[in-house]
Amino acid sequence: MATIDQKGMVHGTAGSVIYRGYRGKNIIQGKPKAFKQTEKTIRSANEFGLSSSAAAVIRTAFEPAYFFKDGTAAYRSTQLVYRSILNNVSGEKGKRDLHDGDLSFLQGLDFNANSKLHEVLQITHEVNKSVDGLVSVTLGSLNTKTEIKRPKNASGAYMKHRIRLMLVAFNFREEYYENLGVQDIDLEGYQSVEGRVISFTEPVPEDCLILVSMSLMLYSSINQTNESILLNSVAFSPCAIIGTFQSENPSEYPIEGVNTQPSDYPGREEKIKQMSYVGNLLMLGMDARIKKRDISTSKQTLIASKTCLIEKVDRNNVLKGKISFKK
Repeated sequence: MATIDQKGMVHGTAGSVIYRGYRGKNIIQGKPKAFKQTEKTIRSANEFGLSSSAAAVIRTAFEPAYFFKDGTAAYRSTQLVYRSILNNVSGEKGKRDLHDGDLSFLQGLDFNANSKLHEVLQITHEVNKSVDGLVSVTLGSLNTKTEIKRPKNASGAYMKHRIRLMLVAFNFREEYYENLGVQDIDLEGYQSVEGRVISFTEPVPEDCLILVSMSLMLYSSINQTNESILLNSVAFSPCAIIGTFQSENPSEYPIEGVNTQPSDYPGREEKIKQMSYVGNLLMLGMDARIKKRDISTSKQTLIASKTCLIEKVDRNNVLKGKISFKK
């Protein structure tokens, strides 16, 4: 029921309209309508929720690489994970994850769009994985004076430039990720360096997909204390995914809730990180949600059919004179 206050403002509900006050004005809104989900929308919602959760795990895993993400990083990463999963043609919609996806869509994902890596750090790179599961990154030559775009009014002559490469393995079906190594290249001031190959020594588990990032950090040195201050900020913190490799022998889909513990992986306990990932639970519960929706739809159809039949009987009785209306 809508009411009028002492200032003449209308508040509350009248029929299908909602009245509320905002900064001395009356705002009129229509009541939100219930949205009836179909099986298709349930599957799509399941997949998008899974993508959002997987993207959040990836952002968390690479925090030591990017330091400062921009405000739309969550949206961008979720969209790219979603596209990766959608471009798998073999899996069942709503019951597939990033291990089924096309990881090429994650190639070039910037964690900070305010300073895109390929624009700030103009160095060629190529990521490879050997038959033994070892990852290496081949970097081209670099002139720190002309091929690094620093923030405005920041001189690189007395600045330390750090290029960081980070390798992370992900097993979404067992709900853990593992940091397989960080390699830093430190360059002082203005200089030109030749190309090089950076190799990671930890082999990639066959059941894990892997992502490799590259980032650039700038440091200012304090001579009196021999300290370095990180200059990166939300406005400048370039980091992007530069390499992706799909799992060679992915784990099976879980048939119940996953309870991964670091102790389940002897010798790797310190590196195993448990995920805050809901993708497996979404896949496990999807059939139940579809079944519940089907039961609800069947009940509504039955009720509608009975109502229609009653109305038809009453109409026939009226036509036959069996029912009359007294004035």
